Amino acid sequence: MQEFAKFILVRGLCTIVSYGAYLLALIWWNYETAYVASYVLGIALAYYTSAVFVFGERMNRRSALLFPLVYLIQFVAGYFLIKFAVEVLHVPEWLGLAVSVAFTIPLTFVLTRWIVRSA
Repeated sequence: MQEFAKFILVRGLCTIVSYGAYLLALIWWNYETAYVASYVLGIALAYYTSAVFVFGERMNRRSALLFPLVYLIQFVAGYFLIKFAVEVLHVPEWLGLAVSVAFTIPLTFVLTRWIVRSA
């Protein structure tokens, strides 16, 4: 449980940074492009913070190579969730990412722990 609490805290901080990047990118791009750009930034930050601060594991080649798969899965799920939220539920674009994140965080925790611990 302590790991999940750390994960939530660290991912919360990562999400704030990514969300800030998303909002900034909305100035120039549509929400889909802004999501992609902010997502890439979030992957790099998430790998480092998850391995070092949450799970207390050393970063290594295997986990570094596998880690993006976790976020590829999260990206695909998040992309369709944000599209669903904005286009079907008519959630404002600026709030669409929040809807997506609420559903993908638990999935990401389980996959991240598996990758970091098994590598």
